[in-house]
Amino acid sequence: MGKYIDIIERSFSGYFNYLIKEISNPSWTNYFYWLLGLSILVFLFEIIVPWRKKQSVIRKGFWLDTFYILFNFFLFSLIGYNALSNVGVELFNDCLGIFGIKNIVAVEVQDFPVWMQLFIMFIVADFVQWNVHRMLHRVPWMWKFHKVHHSVKEMGFAAQFRFHFLETIVYKSIQYIPLAMIGFGIEQFFVVHMFTVFVGHLNHANLDWSYGKFGYIFNNPRMHIWHHAKALPAERPYGMNFGLTLSIWDYLFGTAYVPDSGRDIELGFEDDANFPNTFIKQMKYPFKKDK
Repeated sequence: MGKYIDIIERSFSGYFNYLIKEISNPSWTNYFYWLLGLSILVFLFEIIVPWRKKQSVIRKGFWLDTFYILFNFFLFSLIGYNALSNVGVELFNDCLGIFGIKNIVAVEVQDFPVWMQLFIMFIVADFVQWNVHRMLHRVPWMWKFHKVHHSVKEMGFAAQFRFHFLETIVYKSIQYIPLAMIGFGIEQFFVVHMFTVFVGHLNHANLDWSYGKFGYIFNNPRMHIWHHAKALPAERPYGMNFGLTLSIWDYLFGTAYVPDSGRDIELGFEDDANFPNTFIKQMKYPFKKDK
């Protein structure tokens, strides 16, 4: 037990020091400034070439989503996620040790070219996320958490960040085993993650970009707007277009749906008028019993 307490203590102090270093020491591998830079870049695109020209630059929910950026990408790790994940990894490894297993690496990729390592990690991670995203829509208790993200009523780049913090735990926990079996390092993770953040920005942005034929490979604003549609087709009661970065999974498995541009469709979900519109109430919502 003492070992786990020590991990928790080091996780809190370690992440706090890391966060201070991130902010005070800009560098090419600095997550804080990459996130800030990409956000400003896409926001400028929204201002210069908006898709929905009548939508205000400071759209409905903009400041709430801005706080979600701060919370989900920084404060959540500071107040517990980093410690929880470190303890979880240690517990997992200890459980493997009971059976005499030192690690679960099944495919050694360290000797592969860097570009191939990045490509494999990206494909595996995105496919896992696509499946988890489908679960968030189909499993009732998971959908209650995912409603937070779908409470967005006007789409903009920062809407990507409006999600319940427990979604992070679900995504990362399910991703951990397949990625651990391949054995990737933090450098590769950073590159892949920043690319997916950038594409996620674009998917939610007020931009009319569909990428032509590349739209069958990469998710895009015209496709993702339909994922947030309030009125779902009768044949798709659980939604459509579940891809996060790649759209190819939806086309391969029959969950793609882009009948037209979708520029002016209503966003949300049934009875969203009664959904809370403040951060604290949205965090509490999934834990309330249905009446």
